[in-house]
Amino acid sequence: MPENNQTILPAQTIGIIGGGQLGRMMAIAARYMGYKIAVLDPTPNCPTAQVADHQITAAYDDMYAIEKLTDISDVVTYEFENVDLTAARYIEEKGKLPQGSFALEVTQNREKEKSLMREAGLPIPEFTIVTNGEECKTALQNMAYPAVIKTCSGGYDGKGQIKLTSKNDESTAIEFAEKNKHCIIEQWVPFEKEISVVFTRTQTGGLEIFPIAENTHKDHILYQTVAPAIISEQVKIKAIQAATVLAEKMQIVGTFAIEMFVKGDEIYLNEMAPRPHNSGHYTIEACNISQFGQHIRAICGLPLMKVELLRPVTMVNILGEDMEHVLRMMPTLENGSVHLYGKDGRKPKRKMGHVTFTAATSDEVSKLVMNYEEEK
Repeated sequence: MPENNQTILPAQTIGIIGGGQLGRMMAIAARYMGYKIAVLDPTPNCPTAQVADHQITAAYDDMYAIEKLTDISDVVTYEFENVDLTAARYIEEKGKLPQGSFALEVTQNREKEKSLMREAGLPIPEFTIVTNGEECKTALQNMAYPAVIKTCSGGYDGKGQIKLTSKNDESTAIEFAEKNKHCIIEQWVPFEKEISVVFTRTQTGGLEIFPIAENTHKDHILYQTVAPAIISEQVKIKAIQAATVLAEKMQIVGTFAIEMFVKGDEIYLNEMAPRPHNSGHYTIEACNISQFGQHIRAICGLPLMKVELLRPVTMVNILGEDMEHVLRMMPTLENGSVHLYGKDGRKPKRKMGHVTFTAATSDEVSKLVMNYEEEK
């Protein structure tokens, strides 16, 4: 396989597969550094295209479009994990995908993801794999409630999963398994909080970990992220150790995120994403370098910056139903940084942007967020 450790310098071109908000923020970070941007996305004038030099409007698995993106780019990255693996392997063979295809292959499939974590000796909930309703029925006889059944591929923001609270939910689970076939059933972890560990790794093994953040969800969608997380030193050490183990085992390149559950002084790894993550958006204002700037440095073969948290921070997502409130608040919002993603259509539960609050102390940040929420 060709080596991917060449250095890409401005004004060479970075190709991005996927034109959503993550690609947009990658592109903005790259633009600041002087790079050119090409994006592949089926939607004309998608969020990334609005800040790019060139858009290829085509399906993600259109190999002609993938070949064109590869030809016009000096290095290629992606903003989501459901990249067509044939396309990813093609770009990798051309020596232009330093992240490689392995991380995509693992994170596209919850069975592979959990199995790799287990092989690495990392703490995860008990799980079993089923491929039909009958196997699901058998598996539930050995699984304590509550539990959760998920599709092994394709789910996000709570989609593609059902919580099973008691034996009364068995028929629902069997029907779900029969319909979706390849599923994972996991023991439910009665966690106290969820944290995210976002890190960046270079092609030569350099590793920088962003401050651990604490997440709150509403309706299975990330609502807000607070950094630094309020966790014990023991939890912090375990979380960083787990991230370091995965980074090395998977030979990660670029920015990568792991969601973990915290119960007392124990952690349980949940899911991971082989790219910048919603829970890392706070880094744009609160750190000396963002998860996006660090990602660009890594894929371009540049050294990482030593990460520092400059101020306490809370990031709040802006969904479709929040847009009127945000626009009404902006003329008087002195202490919040608003990021809107340039998406058409304000659909409910659709991520339209985020707002970041920073201050000298965590208490001051909490007051700013409270005032913002009270105005709704």
